[in-house]
Amino acid sequence: MLLLAADIGATKTNLALISSDASPREPLCEQTLPSGDYRDLAGLVLDFMAYSHTRLGSRVAPDRACFGVPGPVIAGSVEITNLPWVLAEDDLARDLHVEQVTLLNDLAATAYAIPFLTPEELHQIKPGEPEPCGTIAVLAPGTGLGEAFLTCDGGHYQPHGSEGGHTDFSPTDIEQIGLLEYLLERFDHASYERVCSGIGLPHIYGYLRQTGKYEEPPELAAALQTAEDPSPTITECAMRRPDPAPICVAALEMFTDLLAAEAANLALKVFATGGVYLGGGIPPRILPYLESTVFSESFADKGRMSELLGRIPVHVILNPKAALLGAACYGLNAAHP
Repeated sequence: MLLLAADIGATKTNLALISSDASPREPLCEQTLPSGDYRDLAGLVLDFMAYSHTRLGSRVAPDRACFGVPGPVIAGSVEITNLPWVLAEDDLARDLHVEQVTLLNDLAATAYAIPFLTPEELHQIKPGEPEPCGTIAVLAPGTGLGEAFLTCDGGHYQPHGSEGGHTDFSPTDIEQIGLLEYLLERFDHASYERVCSGIGLPHIYGYLRQTGKYEEPPELAAALQTAEDPSPTITECAMRRPDPAPICVAALEMFTDLLAAEAANLALKVFATGGVYLGGGIPPRILPYLESTVFSESFADKGRMSELLGRIPVHVILNPKAALLGAACYGLNAAHP
């Protein structure tokens, strides 16, 4: 059986052709394509198949497809977040000439990959005592904030997607109350995605700048004005050694505090005694902040539940293609090791 697996993102899509006779980590062909350059997913897939024919020297046709998609999958269809695509499993199976198409929430795909990840693909930022077969929580701050979880059934994990990143942002101190007021002046709804993501970090920075407590270096102001995405600039200035910009340090510390609080919220809601895992593009780039006491103290700061949270380990996923691996394993019906 030949599987077409993909992790679809607003910016790029990772694709792979995988044989059921081989490991999901050993695709026959793999490619990354810019999602925004295509009117629909079918056109993108056809370009990948043409590329695979060239690379493999022969025409191959997948039997099945499994796509990790950003958005809620309902009755086999999804409206892609931040892309003008509406996908349906039956329509895709017809257009792509495959027997079966499975749409899987992208964070559910990332979650499904976790038991398959090697120790080298994980970085522990908080120790703990995970329960065997305990529920696992997954948060992924990237462009947006994705959330999912895994439940154990008969020794095997099943992924569950969610739209938890869009729940109401709840401040926990005076400074965060100020941030909430700042957001409500600009948006109809203040969600955790507004503060715990690539689109959220500039909001934190803008709020701190507005308070007047921090000086904004002129060269930083100029760089942010011209940046298409200000988040990398803020992060780089906060991580810069030996002279990080204090306003960027404060922004990243608040980001870390908020991410820890929301990670703990999810852990409590799904009773994640199996651990919490941070995916997405941001956590691997800010490991020194996540390893700080800011994260661990905020994560455990839940009153009577502090002792429970203290026993839950937290890891950062270092594999940038975890969602593609998860989609491949799910599509192949691979059993967890």
